[in-house]
Amino acid sequence: MSIRIKLLLSYTGMLVVSLLMLVMTAALFTIASTGDVHSLRDFYKVHYQLNPLSEQEESIFLELKYLAKKDPDELQNKELLLEYDFKLKTEKAGLFVRRASNAIFESHTFNQPELQEALPPYDLNNYQIRNTFNINERFYGYAKFDFKYSDGAKGSVFVIKEHSPLAAITRRLLPILSLILIGVLVIANVLLYRWITRSVIKPLNMLRDSAERIQEGNLQFELNLQSKDEIGQLNEAFEMMRLRLQESVSLRLQYEENRKELISNISHDLRTPITNIKGYIEGIRDGVANTPEKMDMYVDIIYNKAVGMDKLVDELFLYSKLDLNQVPFSFEPVDIVKFLDDCIEEMQYNMENISVTFQWDHQISERIEVQADLDKLKRMVLNVIGNALKYMDKPHPMISFSLQTDQLEVTVEVKDNGMGIEAEALPHIFERFYRAEPSRNLSTGGSGLGLAIARQIIEGHGGAIWMESEQGVGSSLFFTLKRTVNEGGNNSHDADSDY
Repeated sequence: MSIRIKLLLSYTGMLVVSLLMLVMTAALFTIASTGDVHSLRDFYKVHYQLNPLSEQEESIFLELKYLAKKDPDELQNKELLLEYDFKLKTEKAGLFVRRASNAIFESHTFNQPELQEALPPYDLNNYQIRNTFNINERFYGYAKFDFKYSDGAKGSVFVIKEHSPLAAITRRLLPILSLILIGVLVIANVLLYRWITRSVIKPLNMLRDSAERIQEGNLQFELNLQSKDEIGQLNEAFEMMRLRLQESVSLRLQYEENRKELISNISHDLRTPITNIKGYIEGIRDGVANTPEKMDMYVDIIYNKAVGMDKLVDELFLYSKLDLNQVPFSFEPVDIVKFLDDCIEEMQYNMENISVTFQWDHQISERIEVQADLDKLKRMVLNVIGNALKYMDKPHPMISFSLQTDQLEVTVEVKDNGMGIEAEALPHIFERFYRAEPSRNLSTGGSGLGLAIARQIIEGHGGAIWMESEQGVGSSLFFTLKRTVNEGGNNSHDADSDY
């Protein structure tokens, strides 16, 4: 049985049960109150005439009636009357006492100037002690007792309760109201069924169709429902699952493509030096290197090729560990100015046989600290400088450093005067094994991992790295590092600087 049929049956059953309970409750209440099932119509007409007061109010009235019989003069005691009136106020009723035609006591509960004129006249026989009366549009029920004071004056005591006009109208219009109630129940159930169907069945059908599309492998759609109820929450969770699946599939395809590219690049980068090594070894074995000079040259070439392969494997291993977050970072406060001084000094010493000019005219006296892993940061700077020198085409190579700081981070610029990089190649230079030189000749370029490793190291520091370049003029590489924050919450150098 479908949910639609179940909902239809359940709401129909609820409607029938509601109607039956309404009829049975009205019948039982009438029988219990009047003892006569045929007196339903008369009961509502005389109800307030017979029972104008509640049980508690009736009890107070009986006390006043007893007092009027035994000691009527006490009903002129204002303190006693105030006490009884206070009790009646808690029941939303009030007390009225008169002597002859004058009011001795009138409760402030009513605040009705015409009350005394509306009350019935003195009746010593007390033929009718309970009844109702109207003042303008206000409806009252009362219980009264007429008596005589000790001096023979006529006296009356009233306990009065105001009733809602709506209740009186309801009693008169009960049959019409019953029909209206039945109509409201029917219309409400129809509207409720339609609303539940639209808000539950339709979204569930959409979820079912979406699940079937996912089962068929189609993830290129969007499930958009705006409801905020449980169905909306289910839809939101379903949509998140679809997005995660789509992301997972895309990531898996990307990983597969990267794996193929990685294998292809590694194969190419390893095959070339291995082929060269095999060629030179065969030359030695065939006697081509028949002089000590040739032998030394062949051995040097083989050694250099083996060193290059070893470096390639080391870089690949380091990149893989960085990519998998398996290399721990040991951060410490590092003076970035002194660090760059040391790096430049080391590069000048190692490249004294190459006419490279390093510019670093900082003129900085303050200590500017950053949070950094000293060894990995140095590896990154050396990779950047080595990459710049590999593609240097000017007769006088020059590499310059500059430093900019703000309250939160430090930005370092490494600028060269090399050949520059094409605009379409800039977005890819930090990808692994990417080289703008398509032949992937190790003699004219590296493995393609240097800048990829640099990016991994900077991102591991929580910074950013990017490149700007102009062909024929040179390139500028920028990277940022977070500044050290003192215990007081301030940076080690609070003033903004621009060097």
